[in-house]
Amino acid sequence: MAFGLAAYGLWGLFPLYFPLLEPAGGLEIVAHRVLWSLVFVALVLTVARRWRLVRAAVTELRTVLILVGAALLISGNWLIFVYGVNSGQVVETSLGYFINPLVSVLLAVVVLRERLRRLQWVAVGIAAVAVAVLTVDYGRPPWIALSLAVTFALYGLLKKLVRVESAPGLFLETALVALPAVVVLALLHTRGLAATGDEGTGHLLLMMGSGVATAVPLLLFAAAARRVPLSTVGLLQYLTPLMQLAIGVFVYGEPMPPARLAGFAIVWVALAVFTVDSLRNARAVRRRALAEVVPEPV
Repeated sequence: MAFGLAAYGLWGLFPLYFPLLEPAGGLEIVAHRVLWSLVFVALVLTVARRWRLVRAAVTELRTVLILVGAALLISGNWLIFVYGVNSGQVVETSLGYFINPLVSVLLAVVVLRERLRRLQWVAVGIAAVAVAVLTVDYGRPPWIALSLAVTFALYGLLKKLVRVESAPGLFLETALVALPAVVVLALLHTRGLAATGDEGTGHLLLMMGSGVATAVPLLLFAAAARRVPLSTVGLLQYLTPLMQLAIGVFVYGEPMPPARLAGFAIVWVALAVFTVDSLRNARAVRRRALAEVVPEPV
């Protein structure tokens, strides 16, 4: 539980961190995030002596191709998130992570051909109503929220298709997009558009810290996922968007008009239905498992 709370709590604080990296733009921030994550995870793998897991993963072409897709998706997700936060749209970014579980459910139906339970369909339907309400409020579809939810849900789907531990997987994902990150930084510096190096040592250290800030919550999350029930992890995930929403409203003073609040409230109703169904199903699975283990009386 401590590992899980720490992971989701750190993710929830991200809207406070990335504005500190300005005046660097989104591309520059994500490029540094990729490269410094690669360096930090390489150190972790060296200390833990886990390089054999990396070597084992790269021998399978299917695994490498899936990780390429995962790397592109998570890089896109990072770029959208940084843009949303640094453009003063933290509330909308929080919405993306609220609706992410429901998008994951839809992907399970469309891609994995899973069948949804009745309450899951109800939750998805309520969420669709919420998106419609928020579209009316914003005067446009909530593109940032939808993009964050879809890219992260697709990323999670691809990660389910490969059995690679967190640190080796993150190393391979960042390594696969490291060269494009270097090219982006080279172009920005050549054209005089890069802020890193011109903003002092403190700014450079914050850029380097973005790699640590990326890797540490992922490693903590992996530690939590191995130790607590999946249903518990599912409940903890709502801590991140709640913290981001609070930061957007109370720290950055973003508006929360009644129509937008109503849209968020409908999302929370959908999540409540989804959570109740997940907990009921988890208990039913445990009861069936216990019934199979405990022998019948003679």
